Amino acid sequence: MINKADKNITEVLSQIKDGATIMIGGFGTAGQPAELIDALIDLGVKDLVIINNNAGNGDHGLAKLLKTGAVRKIICSFPRQSDSWVFDELYHAGKIELELVPQGNLACRIQAAGMGLGAVYTPTGFGTLLAEGKETRHIDGKDYVLEYPIKADFALIKADKGDRWGNLVYRKSARNFGPIIAMAADVTIAQVSETVDLGALDPEHIITPGIFVQHVVQIEPTHSTTAAST
Repeated sequence: MINKADKNITEVLSQIKDGATIMIGGFGTAGQPAELIDALIDLGVKDLVIINNNAGNGDHGLAKLLKTGAVRKIICSFPRQSDSWVFDELYHAGKIELELVPQGNLACRIQAAGMGLGAVYTPTGFGTLLAEGKETRHIDGKDYVLEYPIKADFALIKADKGDRWGNLVYRKSARNFGPIIAMAADVTIAQVSETVDLGALDPEHIITPGIFVQHVVQIEPTHSTTAAST
């Protein structure tokens, strides 16, 4: 019987070792798997490469992970915002490496990894510093930059509900990057607010099929995490 529901969050995350590349879902704090991140911090792994839309907010979630010094490099689109003081301090001190990727390119490259594509051509970034040293082509009257897929060893995502097969549905804007990074990692670990019986999810509402998920961990929602999902 297939059962991907796990109760021991520490045991599930213990697969992650030093030097791992990890995709983390979320658009800012919306859809960010904060409890999975906290449990990852407790494991004490280091030398991590993190892929996320931004570089953390305030002192919690992803920013809290950065503050521990466990992250060697971050690949993201928006490293700076009004509350990104943790990343700012680390970057200016030369303690973290940044690979800046335009948001559309980030999503496209992650999708390419999930779909098994070798590379994609995109017009975004052509003629800028981001295209330096990269292959370019002129196609049908437009200039494009060759970009390679972004994949990871692990993906940590947050969904609203999941079943024991790993099928997931999301809540509003918490959906954001979760579905595509689940496809682009070797192992996807999803935290959900509720685990439901098999067959309880409407097939038309399932966004991430269970084939892309290896572990489902139920974490009871709190006021703060619920608010961040809207």
